Amino acid sequence: MLSEFKAFAIKGNVIDLAVGFVVGAAFGKIVTSFTTDILMPPIGLALGAVDFSNLFINLSSKHFDTIAAAKAAGAPTLNIGLFLNTIIDFLIIAFAVFMLVKWINHLTGGDKPAPVNTKECPYCVSSIPIPATRCPHCTSELKAA
Repeated sequence: MLSEFKAFAIKGNVIDLAVGFVVGAAFGKIVTSFTTDILMPPIGLALGAVDFSNLFINLSSKHFDTIAAAKAAGAPTLNIGLFLNTIIDFLIIAFAVFMLVKWINHLTGGDKPAPVNTKECPYCVSSIPIPATRCPHCTSELKAA
């Protein structure tokens, strides 16, 4: 069992997956920092000096100036600004993954349509191989193309 596990772990797919996971986690941290530290401050400034990281709705009867103060007091809050930051993080990461997959498909030819190797039977409209001379579904004889 140990030798089978070793053979499985050494396969390229498992190592590729591990490297992809580590790089993806690091990329996620970079995008989070970009969103929080670079992207959101100018957007907040343009919207009237709004600090998105401190934008919240207090659900308790007491007043708190910051999310940190509300959390320290154990007050329930709806952290709208942090949620917006997370949505923007997701959109940036999803777009980057989309572009990466699109680029890889272009390099490997995955974006080209598969060659046509079937045709429709004119009698039963089922899909059959192009060289077929008789439909396997309705057994009709087909004209040569």
